[in-house]
Amino acid sequence: MAPEMAEVDALIRERLRSEVVLIDQISNYIIGAGGKRIRPMLVLLFANALGFHGRERFELAATVEFIHTATLLHDDVVDESQLRRGRDTANARFGNAASVLVGDFLYSRAFQMMVSVDRMRVLAVLADATNVIAEGEVLQLMNMHDPDIAVADYLRVIRFKTAKLFEASARLGAVLAKAEPAVEEACADYGRALGTAFQLVDDLLDYEGHTAELGKNVGDDLREGKPTLPLLVAMERGSNEQRALIRGAIEHGEVDRLGEVVEVVRATGALQATREAAQAEIERAERCLDALPHSEYRSALLHLCALSLHRSH
Repeated sequence: MAPEMAEVDALIRERLRSEVVLIDQISNYIIGAGGKRIRPMLVLLFANALGFHGRERFELAATVEFIHTATLLHDDVVDESQLRRGRDTANARFGNAASVLVGDFLYSRAFQMMVSVDRMRVLAVLADATNVIAEGEVLQLMNMHDPDIAVADYLRVIRFKTAKLFEASARLGAVLAKAEPAVEEACADYGRALGTAFQLVDDLLDYEGHTAELGKNVGDDLREGKPTLPLLVAMERGSNEQRALIRGAIEHGEVDRLGEVVEVVRATGALQATREAAQAEIERAERCLDALPHSEYRSALLHLCALSLHRSH
């Protein structure tokens, strides 16, 4: 997929151009940091797997990356993050106000791009996705520093905030190919399951990974008071003392006690439980691919499942 992704990157840089210098600076800074580009890859892989090879697939692949990047800019301001993809966040470098406003620019540019494809179904998919993502952001904000959140509510945030754009990206490939409704739904289900697994792995890496590999600070979730699955499982399985430690860490964002929290998370098997939950989602995604004809693109989508589960960053 390297040649096709190069086309997407070229289009991203072309569409980023603005006469406002600061927009150019920040947009190029955040996009230039790289990233996995999984969402645009999903648009291309599903479009190709279903026999659509028109140039609109590049426009929509770039569009979903713009939406994703806008959410990152806003996320980092809300979370007061300092490090992403191994370097300073845009808000740390340029300030919160500029980051929020450039995030708005990227959102509006994404809508200009999706309109250019001139397909009402495309607009409906992406308008729905951006709205659900915003709901997910607010839900997560409401759950901050709350150790009593139910696992179902935590998973709802993941479905809204992360999995929805994976789902939309996969669905767009099917929409471009004018696939049958059942096939379109299978593609969307794949994206939703993959996105959920991806976030679950992200959440466990916050307690298992290393800052240099992750490209962000280990323990950021704890500092922000996010009650993620490793912590919820550890509280469910731990002793009264262990439960009290984690509750206090979530309530107060006690990153200075990260070492103790990690010990409890590991001792209770919470990391393994989180990985098993991600594995279940990956298996669900793999089953969805039965709806696609055999091709190198379908094989790549299977391989993407394995890569998403067994990663260190």
